[in-house]
Amino acid sequence: MAEMTSTSPVKAAVPADATLARAGHKRPPALILLAGGVAAVILVLVLAGAWITPFDPAHQDLMNTAAGPGNGHLLGTDTLGRDVLSLLIAGAHTAVVGPSIVAVGAVLFGATLGILAGWSGGLLDTAMSRLADLMYALPGLLVIVVVVGVLDGGYWLAVAVLMLLSLPTAFRMTRSVSAAQARLPYVEAARTLGLPTRRILFRHILPNILPTILATFLLDFVGALIGLSGLSFLGLGAPAGTPDWGSLLQDGQSMLTVNPWVSLAPGLLIVLTATSVTLLGDWMYDRYSAEGAQR
Repeated sequence: MAEMTSTSPVKAAVPADATLARAGHKRPPALILLAGGVAAVILVLVLAGAWITPFDPAHQDLMNTAAGPGNGHLLGTDTLGRDVLSLLIAGAHTAVVGPSIVAVGAVLFGATLGILAGWSGGLLDTAMSRLADLMYALPGLLVIVVVVGVLDGGYWLAVAVLMLLSLPTAFRMTRSVSAAQARLPYVEAARTLGLPTRRILFRHILPNILPTILATFLLDFVGALIGLSGLSFLGLGAPAGTPDWGSLLQDGQSMLTVNPWVSLAPGLLIVLTATSVTLLGDWMYDRYSAEGAQR
């Protein structure tokens, strides 16, 4: 997201030319509608996938394995004779819920710590920033592979480790905009009036940095979606037998010449989901930042 590192605007602090530049930096409405439509379809699959699959995802038809589209199977079957379309629909839940938990946890804890560090400054800010820098420097995927592989912890351990490794991003971005807000005149005025720190932080500063928090949440979701799908591709993510887009990618490698949809379809869904969420996040960030500038 091109502008996610910008501080959340306050009318008195945003130059007119910056506001005009942002107002002119708009995405085509059709593109945003398309991205919203894709996201809505994925959400329906996550919430209602168990009721709309054409076949039982676990049903194996050993007389019709590795078959191309046909015989009622729109995307064919895999090596166990399972319907690929049903696996894709059922796999949306695993593919999306895990990244959502990662993003929520990372933003909830990371943003809270970032606001406190940006507000307080001093030794606390320095210590927390150095720790975040250290964690940020770690090779995330390698750490997850080692931890999950050694502990044989599976999908939910991977979710927990990925959430922990996502904290520095949320912390650094929130800390940056919070520190900038803490130096603005309206905060100094609130301090002078003797308003409690909690009220200043959560009633005044937090609303002004919500666009950055939203952008961070969606960025973390996309990163977690790709990361967890990659782990499932390596056999370290979703449990064996659980429908998952990353697992389907791996299963379809040996079937590219027989039924390429086993790999192409989940790969396409991962790309479409990540791209749509990124576009929507960028659009929402621009919109809410512009609204904040006009207040």
